Amino acid sequence: MSTMLSPRDEKLEKLSQEEIISNTKLVIQGLEALKNEHNSILHSLLETIKCLKKDEEASVVHEKSSLLRRSVEMIELGLGEAQVMMALSNHLNAVESEKQKLRAQVRRLCQENQWLRDELANTQQKLQKSEQSVAQLEEEKKHLEFMNQLKKYDEDVSPSEEKDGEPPKDSLDDLFPNDEEEHTQGMQHQHNSAAVAAAQQGGYEIPARLRTLHNLVIQYASQGRYEVAVPLCKQALEDLEKTSGHDHPDVATMLNILALVYRDQNKYKEAAHLLNDALSIREKTLGKDHPAVAATLNNLAVLYGKRGKYKEAEPLCKRALEIREKVLGKDHPDVAKQLNNLALLCQNQGKYEEVEYYYCRALEIYECRLGPDDPNVAKTKNNLASCFLKQGKYKEAEVLYKEILTRAHEKEFGSVDAENKPIWMHAEEREEMSKGKHRDNTPYGEYGGWYKACKVNSPTVNTTLRNLGALYRRQGKLEAAETLEECAMRSRLCFTCFLSFLPAPLWIPEQLCESF
Repeated sequence: MSTMLSPRDEKLEKLSQEEIISNTKLVIQGLEALKNEHNSILHSLLETIKCLKKDEEASVVHEKSSLLRRSVEMIELGLGEAQVMMALSNHLNAVESEKQKLRAQVRRLCQENQWLRDELANTQQKLQKSEQSVAQLEEEKKHLEFMNQLKKYDEDVSPSEEKDGEPPKDSLDDLFPNDEEEHTQGMQHQHNSAAVAAAQQGGYEIPARLRTLHNLVIQYASQGRYEVAVPLCKQALEDLEKTSGHDHPDVATMLNILALVYRDQNKYKEAAHLLNDALSIREKTLGKDHPAVAATLNNLAVLYGKRGKYKEAEPLCKRALEIREKVLGKDHPDVAKQLNNLALLCQNQGKYEEVEYYYCRALEIYECRLGPDDPNVAKTKNNLASCFLKQGKYKEAEVLYKEILTRAHEKEFGSVDAENKPIWMHAEEREEMSKGKHRDNTPYGEYGGWYKACKVNSPTVNTTLRNLGALYRRQGKLEAAETLEECAMRSRLCFTCFLSFLPAPLWIPEQLCESF
């Protein structure tokens, strides 16, 4: 038979935690007051006992005092229970707070998990599109081969002639023509990536899946998302080692990619270990004079250079240069790039005579093969000017800076004449006018169009403006320096800091097309 709750008990069951705590506090206050009152009465009774003479009256008072003591003990017990309830409430509040924190962490983890799922889905979609594109190209290739065979049959080629004229299935001649075919087909393949040269020389080219993976990793690394890029590389490396074995060119390619990511994270020791491993694999599988070996040597030299080990980096860079000259020819743009890096290594060792030779040779290759407007021409001139400045050859450096600015101006506005002057001429005119106390305070707003049109995609021009401005300031041409610095500030690609008079020349590291 179920017991019926009184209205008072039902009311107590409906109380919230806050109401229970509030009522408990009130009860504690009431019990404390009652305890004090009982103690006061008990004290009075004890004083009365001392004054009484009759035994009967004293026994009555003793009985009352014992009752009061018992009541005080019950009150203290009630206070103890109330304090236990308060402590339990504090504990429950702490547990609730911890539970809220855990819920917040769970929500954050769910959001991160969803973000990773979205990233994975996007990557899978891109991969699926790439696979579809590859499949479509394979079908087109098969179709073209079939049509070519039909054409040969239509021309009534004899079986023996057909056998002699048809290239083997594994040949790369269709994709990479030999020297004679390149001359007849024009120069369109002449500046292809080093992958083409490697295919011609050693028969190895980076698989399409590794190119796609490289582009994805570089995208993540450029965004600073190394927690995604590194595991992606490691997983791909593990899969390649399982399918192809450790000593395979594809494994070396993946080691190169992972090393570049580590280098961006300043993990130079790990990057050096990976590059040495890749170098050993490529020398073993492709030969010591393969372009892929040169690419790895260059990457290793750049890594040593970034660590300040210029003496150790120089022989690696020279060996990479020898391989590229042998495989690609002495006037190939990749040779110029290697010369640029070698010059920088020598410059940091104070070998300025060799630096000038390497930079001048690289500059000649770039101008002859890629044209005077190629960005590498301006970069190499900037590097050569830096070498001149370190030797105190300020006039030679000034000439190079002016050549860069003049060429950029001519590219945008045509030939220089009295009405169409590059910015450095305006700067020197303002310098002369300031000396004659006829300073032109007009801001260069009318000249801003050139900077918007030219420098947005040319940080080299912006660097040149600052370098020439610093050189002018060193020569005491303050007005000319301020003019160039003012124009440099107009560019949206101004460097966030310009710490020294001499800019550090830029390394030219390997990209995917050269790091196979």
